[in-house]
Amino acid sequence: MPISNLKPLERDQFDYWKAVHLLNRAGFGGTPAQARALANMGLEEAVDYIAEYEEVAAPAVGADQFDKDIMRPANDEERMEVEQARRSGNEAALEKYRQERQMRQAEDRRQIGEMQKWWLKRMIETPRPLEEKMTLFWHGHFATGYRSIEDSYHMFQQNQFLRANATGSFAELVYGIVRDPAMLRYLNNDQNRKEKPNENLARELMELFTLGEGNLYTENDIKEGARALTGFNFEDDAFVFRPQMHDTGNKTILGQKGNWDGIDFCKIILSTRTPSEFICWKLYRYLVSDLPGDPDKDRQAFITKWARTFRDSNYQIKPLLKTLFKSDHFYDQANTAALIKNPIQLIVQAIRSLHTPARNLSALASAADLMGQNIFFPPSVKGWDGGRAWINTSTLFVRQNLLIYLLTGRRPESYEWEADGRDFDPIHLIAHLKEDAGEAAAQPTITDVVSYLLRFNLGAEPHDDRVKALVEFANANGGTVDRPMLIGLLSLIAAMPEYQLC
Repeated sequence: MPISNLKPLERDQFDYWKAVHLLNRAGFGGTPAQARALANMGLEEAVDYIAEYEEVAAPAVGADQFDKDIMRPANDEERMEVEQARRSGNEAALEKYRQERQMRQAEDRRQIGEMQKWWLKRMIETPRPLEEKMTLFWHGHFATGYRSIEDSYHMFQQNQFLRANATGSFAELVYGIVRDPAMLRYLNNDQNRKEKPNENLARELMELFTLGEGNLYTENDIKEGARALTGFNFEDDAFVFRPQMHDTGNKTILGQKGNWDGIDFCKIILSTRTPSEFICWKLYRYLVSDLPGDPDKDRQAFITKWARTFRDSNYQIKPLLKTLFKSDHFYDQANTAALIKNPIQLIVQAIRSLHTPARNLSALASAADLMGQNIFFPPSVKGWDGGRAWINTSTLFVRQNLLIYLLTGRRPESYEWEADGRDFDPIHLIAHLKEDAGEAAAQPTITDVVSYLLRFNLGAEPHDDRVKALVEFANANGGTVDRPMLIGLLSLIAAMPEYQLC
C-alpha cells in the first residue's frame, strides 16, 4: 500500500507498541500501564480518548493565576505627576519613578520564570497531553518572545489563548493572534497607523503564520495588508481598535479589492488553498517525521490529501489530527523513531514514560534553555528550527546528563551523596513482563528485560547488537533484575543516539 494513503490502520493492527507510538506523538509519552490501557481500548476509542480531551477533567487555569498588574500602565494621576516633574526639572521625583519601574521589571522577570515552571509542571502532570502538545506547537508557530514585549502577563494571556484553541479552529487562531496584545507589541503593530504603516505583522502573518515564505503573496500584498491592520492596538491587557489610526481606503490583497480591515485580511488569506498545505506540512514535521529537506513524492501526496480534509472541515484542527492518528501512514515503520525530540519533549516524555521524579523545575527549565528551547523566549518570530538543529556536541552533553539527573537525582560533576534524595524505582516498567510470562516463569529473562526497555525507550525494534551489549553489561554486573540494575540499563539506553528520537 502506498505510504501516501489516508486509509485508516486496520483495527486488529493497533497493538501495544502502536499505543506507545501514539502516546509519544500525540502527547509526551506514557507509562507501560497507560499504553496497555490504550491498546485495550482499540484504535478508534484510543484516538477519541486522546483527541476529545475536553471530556477529561484537568486543573482549571484562572485569569488570576499570575499578577496582571506588575507592568500595568501608569494611571492619570501618575502620568500627571511625571509630567509636572519633567516640567519643573524635579530629578528626585523622576528618579523615584525610574526606580519603581526597574523594580517592576525585575518582578516581572521573576514572574516569567515562575510561568516557565508552571507550564513545565502542567505538561508533566496533565491528563490531557494533546492539549499541551498542541499549545507548545502553536507557541513555536505564532512565536512571541518575552524579551521584546517585557510583560509576563501578556505572555500568559497568549499561552491561554493558544491552549483554548489548541485543537479548535485554525481560522480562529489567526483572527485571534492579530488581536493578541503580546503579538501586537512583539511585531510593532501598536505603531501601525495610516500615516506610517508598519509592515511587520502583515509580513509575518503571510510569510510565517499562514502561507509560507514566498508562497502566493507579493511585497505589495504585504504593504496593503499592513494598511488593513492599521488601528489594531491594545490598551493594558485588552485589544482595542483605534478608528482614528485606521486606513479606510480600498486595499488590494491577493487580487481582492475592498475597504479591508485586519480580519478581512485574514479571511482573504484563508480563502486560498495555500494555508492548509502550509500548516499540514508544519504539523507533519511536528507529529510524523522531521526528515530534512522537502517531502518526497509519497509524503507530499499524503500531505496534499491531508490538507484537502483540513480545507473541507473549514480549518478544524481536531478532525485533522484524528485522521492522522488513525491513519496507516502515521504508524508506518518509516515514521517510527523519525522525529528528533525537542528539549521539552525530551524532558517531559522521560518523566511521564519512566515515571521519574520531576526533581527541580527550575533546573529542568534551565536545562531546556541549554538544549535550545527556552519556553516563552523563542529565538525569533520564526520560532525554533527544530529537527537536526536540536543536536550538537553541546546540547547532546546536556541531554545525556539530564537523563542521569532524572534517573538518579545527581547533577553533573556531583557526588552520589549530593543527589536530591528522591529515589526512583523503575520496577513498574517491567512488571507486566512477569504477568505476560504467566506462572511458568518466575521472572522475565535478562534478554526479555533488555529487549523491552530498548524498544520502549527507543521507539523502534532494537538492533541485535544493542541487545547483546546490554545483556553482557547486565550479566557482568550480577544478572539480577533489581532497581540498581534497571537504573544502570536505563542510563546506558539514554546515552544511545537513538534515544534522541521519538
